[in-house]
Amino acid sequence: MSNTVETTIIIDGQVVPFHDGQTIMDAALAAGIYIPHLCHKPGLTPHGSCKLCTVDVDGRSVSACTFPASHGMQVANNTPALTEVRKSLVQMLFVEGNHLCPTCDKTGDCTLQALGYYLGMLDGHYPPFYPLREVDASHPDLILDRDRCIMCALCVRASQEVDGKNVFALSGRGAINHVIVNTVSGKLGDSDLSKDDLAAHICPVGAILHKNHGHEVPIGRRTFDLHSV
Repeated sequence: MSNTVETTIIIDGQVVPFHDGQTIMDAALAAGIYIPHLCHKPGLTPHGSCKLCTVDVDGRSVSACTFPASHGMQVANNTPALTEVRKSLVQMLFVEGNHLCPTCDKTGDCTLQALGYYLGMLDGHYPPFYPLREVDASHPDLILDRDRCIMCALCVRASQEVDGKNVFALSGRGAINHVIVNTVSGKLGDSDLSKDDLAAHICPVGAILHKNHGHEVPIGRRTFDLHSV
């Protein structure tokens, strides 16, 4: 007879098993429980920057993607209060950048757009910033549109941890935070980024797009057109 004691947490009343080293997000995803997120990707180092995965744990707010699970932990994820906070965060992301969904080829495949629908967002609520950031089209296969970047650092981590190239980094803080390219010129075309690299495919919005492939998948048949978040 095994003496192994199963370790579990409770998410919105559901008992969820986990093993040592897993975060709340790891356990939730393994159990098929959706916790809204933008900057998290299984297999990459957790970043905890978007704060959309904030949950209430025993009366305190924590990021599910970075907070380790512990036995008996009570996690509140799907509550009206958290939904409102998450909706406000998504609204701020929309107005902070130029996210004009009908004109973007990422529409229907955009996680930020899908979260807007999921959270019941009907408008931007806040005054738009209309930032003017550099668009880098110097690469033969890819475009970097900084106006749409949400600073999730997924491209940074994918390039460093999976592609082994260290193409991207985040520079500055607050309103001047922006993604940079680690080349002498600062241009994407002078980097060793390949169109087949994970960093070229991982962007959850339309900040990194592939040239010569626009609208290959018709609107209405894209990822979030066919499936819920």
